[in-house]
Amino acid sequence: MSFQDAIKVCFQKYVDFNGKSKRPEFWYWVAFTFIVTFLLNMFLPILGIVFSIGIFLPSISVGARRLHDVGMSGWWQLIGLTGIGLLVLIFFWAQKGK
Repeated sequence: MSFQDAIKVCFQKYVDFNGKSKRPEFWYWVAFTFIVTFLLNMFLPILGIVFSIGIFLPSISVGARRLHDVGMSGWWQLIGLTGIGLLVLIFFWAQKGK
């Protein structure tokens, strides 16, 4: 899956929490959101905030689909609200899918 295809799929499945998401789709989405958010916050902070709000739901949904691919529930994302939980999520997200 190419970078552009991954971004397109994530926007098409804006709030689709069902199904699976392969590693490239998830990590391309993470890279895209990180880079765009960083650049917008550097030059146009208000637009950066609007963008961050706009990508909140697709980010949660692609994370849930990625967890489904490794055989876990999307609710595991709630562990990310703790400090150490984010490291656990990164470990789960980086695993090879089933």
